[in-house]
Amino acid sequence: MRVEIWSDIACPWCYIGKARFTQGLSAFAHRDEVEVVFRSFELDPDAPRTSPVPVVEMLAAKYGRTLDEARGMEEHVAGSARAEGLPYRTEGRDHGNTFDIHRLLHLAAARGRQEHLLDLAYRANFGEERSVFDPEVLIALAVEAGLDEAEARTVLADGSAYAAEVRADEQEAAELGARAVPFFVLDRRYGISGGQPAEVFTRALEQAWAGREPVEQSAAGACGSDGACAVPQS
Repeated sequence: MRVEIWSDIACPWCYIGKARFTQGLSAFAHRDEVEVVFRSFELDPDAPRTSPVPVVEMLAAKYGRTLDEARGMEEHVAGSARAEGLPYRTEGRDHGNTFDIHRLLHLAAARGRQEHLLDLAYRANFGEERSVFDPEVLIALAVEAGLDEAEARTVLADGSAYAAEVRADEQEAAELGARAVPFFVLDRRYGISGGQPAEVFTRALEQAWAGREPVEQSAAGACGSDGACAVPQS
């Protein structure tokens, strides 16, 4: 079985959702027969490629809140992350364009190091005093994940490297009806939207494994009360 996960490094619920999915997968009897593939999705593709802004300021401007209200929003998400054992800083984090991060993740996928780099990038962005929007931080993370430093630098310097792969992932997400992340697609039969509890992922994996035939759909892409969605067939 293949599970594809559309996500963005800038998305805290992707960070939380990945941890919950991993927990749900660990409780699935056939977990060793599941291939997990991570796909690109940019929450804010128009964000500047340089000069990232503080997350709290971005949230206040985006949602029309005061800085204190935006800090409260961050504290709420931080509580959910910490409940999963994930480090989460509510102050001092940056928000910026994630396209280069996605390109580097595609390089990592080609070298069999994608999930390792993804985990390192999540932890750096949400839990550490490192900005993933700094190219030198990205290079350091790539090396830590086992990538060749010279190759990583070459990819970051060439804006076209793996750009088509990122755009293809985003186009496919649009075709599947994914307008938010995280978005999980199981065997191209079922989808789950959002950072659902671990047990939801376990049940969905069991359903996808047992069904092996598309479920009857009342509406294409409709989500049930438990967060599971039927994925339109291509």
